[in-house]
Amino acid sequence: MALSSEKNIKKALEYYTFKSRELKAFINDNNNLTVEQIIESGKELEILEYKITALEVVEEN
Repeated sequence: MALSSEKNIKKALEYYTFKSRELKAFINDNNNLTVEQIIESGKELEILEYKITALEVVEEN
């Protein structure tokens, strides 16, 4: 894998990991979320975790 590709993968992985942690903190720090907000946050978190997993697989190969 080219060096620039590896760098881009690492940057993307760092970004999505940061966004995932940020979203988890938002969910955990708020006691007054609506059902819709919880569901939407769950969907966003699912997408982020999928992207993180995919990038980790690519990074290993």
